Amino acid sequence: MSRMITYAQAIREALHEAMAIDEKVIVYGLGVTDPKAIFGTTAGLEQAFGAKRVFDMPTAENAMTGVGIGAAINGIRPVMVHQRLDFFLLAMDQIVNGAAKWHYMFNGNAKVPITIRLIMGRGWGQGPTHSQNLQAWFAHIPGLKVVMPTDPADAKGLLLASIFDENPVIFLEHRWLHNIEGDVPSGDHRVPLGEARIVREGSDVTLVGMSYMIIEAIHAADYLKKHGISCEIVDLRTISPMDWDTVYSSTEKTGRLVALDTGMANNSVAGEIVASVAMNRWSSLQTAPMRLAMPDVPEPTSFELTRHYHVRAENIVEAVAKMLGQEVDTEELIASRIHPHDVPGDWFRGPF
Repeated sequence: MSRMITYAQAIREALHEAMAIDEKVIVYGLGVTDPKAIFGTTAGLEQAFGAKRVFDMPTAENAMTGVGIGAAINGIRPVMVHQRLDFFLLAMDQIVNGAAKWHYMFNGNAKVPITIRLIMGRGWGQGPTHSQNLQAWFAHIPGLKVVMPTDPADAKGLLLASIFDENPVIFLEHRWLHNIEGDVPSGDHRVPLGEARIVREGSDVTLVGMSYMIIEAIHAADYLKKHGISCEIVDLRTISPMDWDTVYSSTEKTGRLVALDTGMANNSVAGEIVASVAMNRWSSLQTAPMRLAMPDVPEPTSFELTRHYHVRAENIVEAVAKMLGQEVDTEELIASRIHPHDVPGDWFRGPF
């Protein structure tokens, strides 16, 4: 059975389901037991499973990440939550030199089944230290799995799969997705890590992206369809490991590729996709592949300076039109928006 619920509710369901399945699953982090419950994703968990399995933590990201890694090595399945990806940077040594390498250094005999939920995104002038998308950084580290779900069903399915994976997983949630609704299966619904999803089939160009960029890709594809251009949309879902087979087969089908990224363009996931397709599927391409990502400068705080900072549907439309040698006016698309560029909808009430 499935129901229409929000992305945040799907995350909460996954946590509840995992804790009911395995008593070794614990959930902790700054704000986990706060009344706002991290966008509602941890609401009711302490009441259901007790304070020994669901608890807040001190503002000591490095130390508490180390505690979680130690617990994971000793048989616990911790789910640790950082309200902002940016705060987690204090714990990079624990992840890069600890969790990611443990399995390898002990010849596959040691496991580190820790899942770390990191909230990212933007809005309301959060600026350069509160809105970073660093998935390429995490994906660069051997031994780490990096997951970025877009819709509620995948949010639940991928989180459950992450929790029961034997390796450390970085689970990235874009805060602009928490209130979107979708059809989500009930029960123990798991989505395998490392498998991309064809969101929409098309014939003229492949749009490959992750997380919130898929929403912009859908808007762009809807608009381009009115102008006779058919887009195939590939949601990566997992950044590491990458589902190259799906990316390659879609590019072979359409002959054109636009890679989309929520992070910076330099050394980005989108750049890796362009490079890999060019190296391995060059003969399938009808034109040079493109990537769309953020400028290689810190994100501004100013409302005016962020107006043209992020990749939006009109940028995708313009890129596709250029690739196909067509002219597509984006004025109608831009005029159709009812919300400012730095909020996703009426429900948005701030970063926390």
